[in-house]
Amino acid sequence: MQTKATALSLSDVWSAHRTEGSKQAREQLLIAYSPLVKYVAGKLSSGLPAHVEEADLISYGLIGLIGAIERFDPDRDIKFETYAMTRIRGAIIDELRALDWVPRSVRSRAREIEKAHALLEHRLQRTPSDEEMARELQLTLAEFQESLHKIATSTVVALDELWATSDSSGDSVSLLDTLQDPDAPDPQQLLDAAEQRELMAAAIADLPERERLVIKLYYYDNLTLREIGEVLAVTESRVSQMHTKAVLRLKSRLQGDNIRD
Repeated sequence: MQTKATALSLSDVWSAHRTEGSKQAREQLLIAYSPLVKYVAGKLSSGLPAHVEEADLISYGLIGLIGAIERFDPDRDIKFETYAMTRIRGAIIDELRALDWVPRSVRSRAREIEKAHALLEHRLQRTPSDEEMARELQLTLAEFQESLHKIATSTVVALDELWATSDSSGDSVSLLDTLQDPDAPDPQQLLDAAEQRELMAAAIADLPERERLVIKLYYYDNLTLREIGEVLAVTESRVSQMHTKAVLRLKSRLQGDNIRD
């Protein structure tokens, strides 16, 4: 009974916000959905350096929540929570990128690894091993794994951002934003979205088994890196490394430079 009353109340608040532009309604929505910000900030903070405060991430995320409330159309066939979490995550990541807290050397090494992976995958027709990657990059295995550890702190990217574009206003548009109102569908955009989902599914399916499991547990089952470590019986640091390799592999597959011998 309490849940039904709360749902009805939120529906009324959304109506007041949409039809009257009520500031009070906007504040109520911010309060009601603020736990989403803490959840997303907490999840992202687990892969960031210790000097990045979760309180700062929350403040960045609130900007995303405000934008989500202003832009959301309740008539669309998308849950607000799903839409808002994408916007919140995007706002946090945009702010972190603006602060440029990742050294250029780390960004450069990440690009080198992506290109090397694309080249080796094309040459070998399979996923390259860590040893093969290290040889291609002219690194020792230890140096390659240390690079993965450093890159892990910058890999705060959601899977739907791997194919993000920009709309006419310059805002980032994820796959979620390309879905149309079911009452007025755009067949071409729906087809493009379906193709992108298929590409992502195929890329994930080609990952090594344990990396594929990490992606599933992290992005789909919402487990933390520590919890995944408990499932796999490995350290959180090892899970972070596997997550980093998986994301770099996916970026190489979806945004690669089509490197050929």
